[in-house]
Amino acid sequence: MQFNTFSPIYLQIAEYIHDLILNRVWEDGQRIPSVRDMAMELEVNPNTVIRTYAMLQEEGTLENQRGIGYFTAKDARSLVLKQRREKFIKRELPQLFSTMETLGITLEDLQHYARNKEVGNEIQA
Repeated sequence: MQFNTFSPIYLQIAEYIHDLILNRVWEDGQRIPSVRDMAMELEVNPNTVIRTYAMLQEEGTLENQRGIGYFTAKDARSLVLKQRREKFIKRELPQLFSTMETLGITLEDLQHYARNKEVGNEIQA
């Protein structure tokens, strides 16, 4: 995993874990790598992984079963999906609409592009 300098590493790891859950690499209720294993895999300090796991546990995405390990929550995927949708609507959608307005792209244009994408056609400007 490549880390950027714009965001704390533990938050980038959390996003990576969210992606694993959304893409069903990690299923709901599945045991996940230990702190040590994840730290070795990502080449980060174990304390960084502990911080990430603690944050994800606090938000309800992960569960710690004492003596057994960490697991994704039973509803982890739906929880992450809900969070990502809210984030998209609050942060990215306003920027998209602003850019569309600047470029003169209408909602009808956007629907046309979406329909063409669904049938596998390249989007033509």
